[in-house]
This record gives sequence, structure tokens and C-alpha cells, in this order.
Amino acid sequence: MSDTPKLLLDSFQAVIEAVNPKHFIKNHVPSEPKGRLIVVGAGKASALMAAAFEDSYNGKIEGIVVTRYGYAVNTRHIKIMEAAHPVPDEAGQKAAHEMIALLQTANEDDLVICLISGGGSALLSAPVEGVSFEALQALNQQLLKCGAGIHEINTVRKHLNIALGGGLAQAASKARMITLSISDVVGDDPSTIASGATVPDATTLEDALNVLEKYDIQANENILSALKNHNNETPKPDDGIFDGNEYHIVASARTALDDATAFWEDQGFNVHILDADVEKDTNEAARDHVQFLQDQQDLTSPCAILSGGETTVTVSGNGKGGPNTQFMLQAAILLNGQDKIYGLACDTDGIDGVGDHAGAFITPDTLQLAEEAVISPEQCLAENNSYAFFEKTGQLVKTGPTFTNVNDYRVFLLWP
Repeated sequence: MSDTPKLLLDSFQAVIEAVNPKHFIKNHVPSEPKGRLIVVGAGKASALMAAAFEDSYNGKIEGIVVTRYGYAVNTRHIKIMEAAHPVPDEAGQKAAHEMIALLQTANEDDLVICLISGGGSALLSAPVEGVSFEALQALNQQLLKCGAGIHEINTVRKHLNIALGGGLAQAASKARMITLSISDVVGDDPSTIASGATVPDATTLEDALNVLEKYDIQANENILSALKNHNNETPKPDDGIFDGNEYHIVASARTALDDATAFWEDQGFNVHILDADVEKDTNEAARDHVQFLQDQQDLTSPCAILSGGETTVTVSGNGKGGPNTQFMLQAAILLNGQDKIYGLACDTDGIDGVGDHAGAFITPDTLQLAEEAVISPEQCLAENNSYAFFEKTGQLVKTGPTFTNVNDYRVFLLWP
């Protein structure tokens, strides 16, 4: 089993390759419109999606796409801008304003292609009138740390950002729009991916205020006023601006798990997908996974247990890490060196929360390595400092930018 960590890492690379935009965008290239073809987009995969679109489309193109710093690629016609994620910066605000200004020039003869992927919410942050960018930044930080789910966070974002919650579709209301999306959310709901920038929003201003109240978030008066201003309500499903528009999810977590299944079956493992759509507290999810592993008493051949989705960390310490490294640290503590169980958890975008890592892996000797490195797993877990733990054990996973994003990939390997 000495090569097991390499197998784990190879499986993650196979997952990343499976959801590379170049495999999917070419299947969704439209005919040339009577007027202009305008490409816009946002997300960690959007730059590579733009390059793939250019490679497959023969007509004239213009457009703007915003991606995370370090995720830009070379394009010939589409302008690539970079901004901060997960906490937005003014570069994202500038990109959102430029994009909306371009979309407002589109007319009924034009076709807009919108390339959307995970991360688009933060990258398109431009506040509604009366809210300062600094206030929006501060609110984003509070939302990310309070333990709120992605649906709740997006409910607030949609009503405070001009490009989200149907904002891009509203700007291009005279033209037809086709959205091509790589989903990073549980259930593949278009209104959740990048906060539904091109689709109707069923949530309300009151819903957004209820999220702030639920998590006791002390927003400033300008934000509260904006969330009580009916001019900031988002366009709803019966709004005519969406007539004739199309939305296509071109890749998702299910795509990744299907290819991971094929990878492990080729390696001789029986494969069980425990849950493709995990969506709960990180530590709770780790406990559930470990309980399932420990219930497997009658194995007759090696087994790979897979899961996807996105867990949520409630931050109580000042450490560095992310949901995947925290998941693996909690799992390592619960397994307590149990023999013949290995695991990996990584974010397919190459960044686990914040930092330079995608996630981490564990082996039966993880806690022994920690003891030798004089670092406490329990203390690191309590302080949300899983990065430091796995840095010391040598089990961080670092890929650099992957230029895609279908959320988390987790795998545990068990032998009889």
C-alpha cells in the first residue's frame, strides 16, 4: 500500500481533467447571430471557458470575463479580468461595471453568451446604490465565517449586488442570452451558481434580512436600508426579460464522480458513492463518513467510498485551512490510526477556502506523523488550523490553479 497516496492524488487529477471546460464548451457553440456575439462571464473556470469558446467559434467575438487572480489564460478577442475571491475587491467591482455597460449596448439582433462557474458571486461584486464597497466587503467576511449555507449567503448577495440575482440578464434585456455553466453547487440550481446572475430569483429582500437576523450579523445602516428598498428587489420568474433565454449546465459534480468511479474501477476497487451532494457542517460530515467506514465489516475486496458536495465550516479560531483539510483532520482524529484506511478531500478549483492548497490526504500513520512533528490534532481542529497540521505531516495537496470548479471531491479507500 506504499503507493496509495499517489493513487489518491492521481484520482484527483483525473477528476480535474474530467471537468476541464475544453471537453464541453465545444458542444454548445451557437450559430452566428444576425448582429454581434458578445461573451461575458465570471468564475474560476470562466477564463478557460472563454478560451475554449474562442477555439470553437468561427465568427467575430467581443466580450469581458472576470476570473480569480492567477486563473487567467490567453485569449484572442475576449478581455480577461482578474479579481479577488472569496472576499471581493475593487477589481471585481470594476469588472462588473464594465460588463454591465457592455451588455447594455446589446440589441435584439445580438446574442449574449454568458460563461458562469463557481466563484462568480465574489468576482462580480458591485454594490447597489447607497452601499459602499467597503461595507459589502465586510458583510461578505461576516457571512463566510458565520456558518451560513451557500443558499443563504447568496440570498443576501443577490439583493446587494447589481450583477447578481438576474442582474446580467437585466442589463442585456434587449438581446437573447445563452448561459453555459459549470456547476459547483449541490443540486445544480442555476439560481445558486454564481448567485444566479442570468436567471430569475425567487428569494426576496425580506429573506435576505432574515438571514442577517438568523446569524446575528450586525450590518451597517446603509446595508439594512438597501435591503428595505423595493428598488433593490431582484427580477422574478415571470419577468419578460428572461423570455427566449437558455441555460445549460455543461459539467457538474456528478460528471466528476462518474469519472472518479471509472478511475477506481480500473484500479480494481469496488466503488460506492456515499453521497454526491453532501451539504452540512464539515465536522458532522466527517463523523458520518467515518461511521460508515467503520460499519464496513464484511469486505471481500478493496473498496473506494466517494462523495461530493460542499461542507460548511463555522470559524471559531484564527488558523488557516478550509473545509476539505478540516474534514480530513476530523476524520484522522476519529479513525485514530485505524489500519487499511486512506482518504483524500480536495476542492476541484485547487483552493480549499483560502491559501495555496486544494486539500489534504490521510494515511493510517497520520497521527503518528503529527506526534513526531510535535503538533496537536485536537488543538489544530479547535483553532481551524488544519493547514498547519497537514503542512507538518507532509500531507497537504497543492495543485495550483485548476481552471475549473465542481466543488469538493472526497474518497476513502478500504481494504479487507
